[in-house]
Amino acid sequence: MIQGTSSGAGKTILVTALCRIFSDLGYTVSPFKSQNMSNFSYIEKNFEISRAQAIQAVAARTDITPDQNPILLKPLGNYRSSIFVNGKFFKKMHASDYYENFALKTGLKTSMNSFNKLSESHEIVFLEGAGSPAEINLQKFDITNMKIAQKTKSPVLLVTDIERGGAFASIVGTMELIEKKYQKLVEGFIINKFRGDIEILKPGYRKLKQKTGLPVLGTIPMTDFTIPDEDSIGNSPKKLNWNSSNLKKLDSEINKISKVVKSSLNIRQVEKLLK
Repeated sequence: MIQGTSSGAGKTILVTALCRIFSDLGYTVSPFKSQNMSNFSYIEKNFEISRAQAIQAVAARTDITPDQNPILLKPLGNYRSSIFVNGKFFKKMHASDYYENFALKTGLKTSMNSFNKLSESHEIVFLEGAGSPAEINLQKFDITNMKIAQKTKSPVLLVTDIERGGAFASIVGTMELIEKKYQKLVEGFIINKFRGDIEILKPGYRKLKQKTGLPVLGTIPMTDFTIPDEDSIGNSPKKLNWNSSNLKKLDSEINKISKVVKSSLNIRQVEKLLK
């Protein structure tokens, strides 16, 4: 499972790349994100899920299904969202109502049912977290990070965006703030969006291992790509028309980013974690 120290750390693109890398290695692969908040969706004739998971399914070379994103929240403003469950519109809810009456009851059960279906039909399911697992005001209701990792027995890799600054502090802070029962799920860290000479990071990596006992499994360089992003942190992602021409371009971009990730990440170690 890929979790991040913040929104925009690179979880979505990293899962996209891993889906393609392990598909290339001959595995049957699927993405999974139990709950996603985005106004950019993939609409099929009988269901609707987050566009990000649809793109990840393309990367995995598997069918796009509602199980890959069983809960979609489309923000309406004023703390309200349209809730889609298993690809179908469910109802409009206020955030407090969602957390208190839906997330830990219907939401978690629905998510586990979907994950179990994907696990039965795929050798590998790459889970993507949301935001940060260290949002201590919401941890009780968080069904997209550590709770789902524990229930699915998924090892966690924590990714951080070093371009923003404070990457080491964000990793150590995240590890400090997640509950102790969840800390043991984390197997290592990934540094994303790095510019420059990796040698200058190595003293930091050694100190990070002293502090946490965990290694950095990869340093991914800043890379330009045109895969549409999500819109949950105020950026302006491009729209995507799902025609054959755009899908061909998308596939090329997926191959591009997956090659960068494969050459920058300890894929052998990641593969060991999956067995």
